[in-house]
Formats: sequence, structure tokens, C-alpha cells
Amino acid sequence: MGNGHGASGNRLAVAGMFFVNGAVFANWVTRIPVIQQKLGLSNGALGVAITGMAVGALVSMPTTGWVLTRFSSRSVTTIAGLGYCATLPLLALAPNLLILAMVLVLFGAFNGAMDVAMNAQGIAVEKRYQRPIMSSFHGWFSVGGMAGASGSGLLASAGIDPIPHLVGVALLLGIVTIFASRRLLSAGIDAVSHEPAFVVPTRALLGLGAVAFCALVGEGAMADWSAIYLRKTLGTGLGLAAAGYSVFSLAMAVFRFTGDWLTQRLGPVRMVRLGGIVAATGLGLSLIIAQPVAALIGFACVGVGFSTIIPIVFSAAGRTPGIPPGLSLAAVTTTGYSGFLFGPPLIGFASDLLTLPRALSIVVILSTIIAVLAGTVRRPAITPNS
Repeated sequence: MGNGHGASGNRLAVAGMFFVNGAVFANWVTRIPVIQQKLGLSNGALGVAITGMAVGALVSMPTTGWVLTRFSSRSVTTIAGLGYCATLPLLALAPNLLILAMVLVLFGAFNGAMDVAMNAQGIAVEKRYQRPIMSSFHGWFSVGGMAGASGSGLLASAGIDPIPHLVGVALLLGIVTIFASRRLLSAGIDAVSHEPAFVVPTRALLGLGAVAFCALVGEGAMADWSAIYLRKTLGTGLGLAAAGYSVFSLAMAVFRFTGDWLTQRLGPVRMVRLGGIVAATGLGLSLIIAQPVAALIGFACVGVGFSTIIPIVFSAAGRTPGIPPGLSLAAVTTTGYSGFLFGPPLIGFASDLLTLPRALSIVVILSTIIAVLAGTVRRPAITPNS
């Protein structure tokens, strides 16, 4: 069932959407230090602004779950992707904290909608292949993050202003989105208007949501605070500061492209447990050593450890018996991304009260919790047939 140019084209199109999603986000997070400095924001004030993104995403995610019971994930992915790209330059144009927070609400809403819809597309393609491929899709998100962070770091080192930078990126990625949308699975594969618009989350979905929450706090922390930790705490230059998220994304991407193969051989429970242990150990040691090279290694360990957790969780959620994939995905992504989006602002507030290294130790604790909760992915595990 996974044979033929049609399925390959569908897979490539979904991969393209994941790439765009990662690249847009990376171009934003790696310019945070410059925008923070331009507006004169403290870590706490920046945390307030980032909360705007959390609000937008957490409103749009469950709403998107409902929309996907009425319309296809192809349409929703395309519209949300174009909106996400178009909002990116507005972040650099914000003149103050209030406007930045308002733009981040819109930015977060498009991000949340695109995330749920493109994962629904990914699960539909995975079912056609009849074997695990979700990790590779999330690998393309990481490739997008790596490319965006690396390119942004080079532009930051060259002194390029964020405004022309983000305008150019938005146009380029918008074009990619339009081309990729042509090969997404057609309308009707997941628009099921006869099914319920809302469901009560099952115990299995709650368990998956808890694992996703812990992992995505860590991913959000790497995105929003890795550059600031390197720049302000360890005193590196802007280019090396941007490299923190790039190294994290590279490590995550490499292991996501081998994640489907490893999951078939080790099983999802063991993969999740090992991931939590690697992330906790690597980041914990790097915070104790407190040197730039150690920090980069620690961020890489978080990337390796978390690489397959979210693909395993999302694929399991999309296969939950008796619940439409869009709704089950919306439930788990909303729970998980509350960690991705609210976790970094909380780390900002904690860093004002304590220090940023101590605040980042929260990620070490949550990584340990992931290892303890690894058994939650067992029952709805992926079942490869080929």
C-alpha cells in the first residue's frame, strides 16, 4: 500500500510542511535576543510576551480538532501554513511589549492549527505505508529548525536586521508551502462530519498527553532559552548563541531519521525510557559544568533523547480506537504544547527568581519523569506490518 509515486509524493509533501513549520519557528527563536535587546525586555517581560504565543496555540489546537471533523487536513494545513509564514515578519516590526505579545497570539494560533493538521496528514500517510514513518516527518521539522537556526545565526553574525531577514524567509517558505500543498492527501481522507466534534479524553490519551507535556517543555526551553543561556550566562557571541538551537535541532533530526527503524527493534516503551534518561543526564551534567562546549553537548543530548518521543506519542494518539484522529491528536497536542508554550515563560519567571541555569534544571526533572512514565505508550503502540 505504500508503493507508487502517489504515496511517495504525499509523503514528500507532508515532509515539506513539517520543514516549513520548523524553519519558521527557528527563524523567530534565534532572533529573540536581538528583539529582546531592541525592546529592552527583561527575561520576565519576554516570558510575558511568549505567553501570547501559548494562548494563541492553545485556543487554536482544540478548535482545529473540531475543524478537522468538518474539513480536510489538506485545506487546514495549507491555510495555517501560509498564515504562519505571513505573521513571521510582524514579530520584528513590533514596537513594544504589548504589540509583540499580540502578534505572538496570532503567530501561535497559526502554529497550533498547522501542527494539528499536518500531523493528521502524517498519520493518514503513515496508514497508507502500513509501517512507522512519523519519526521521519518530525525529522523534517528538525531539519527545518536546523536550517532556520543556522541561516539566522549567520545573518545575525553579519549584522543583518531582523526585519529584512524575516520578510525574505516568510516569502521563501510561503512559496514552499504552496508547492507542497498540491501533493497533500486530498479532501475526504479525514473530513468525517458524522463523527463527534468533541470527545472526553480517555485514560490512555491523558497518559500520552503527560509524556508529551514533559518532552515539549524541554523542546520549548531549548528553543526559547538556549541562545539566551549561551549569550547572557556563558557570555558567548551572537553567532555561537544561535548555534545552541542549531545543535539541538541537528541532533534531534539525525536521530529522528533513524527513529522509525529503532522503534521497530527496541519498541516504543524502551525508546521513550532511554530518551528521558539521555536528556536528563546530558543536560544535567552540562548545567553543572557551565562551559559553552559542555552546553552545546548538553543541548545535543536533549535533542537525541527527545527525538522519537513526540512522534511515538502522536502516532499512538492518532491510532486511538473509537476516536477520530483529528480529535485525539488535538487532545494530546493541546496537552503537550501547553508544556511547549507555557513552560518557557515559566522558566523565564523562574530565572528572574533564581538563575537561568537553575531554572533549566526543571527540564532535567521532567526528563526523568518521562523515563518513569514510558509505559504509557505501550497499549496504543505503533504496530508495523511491513
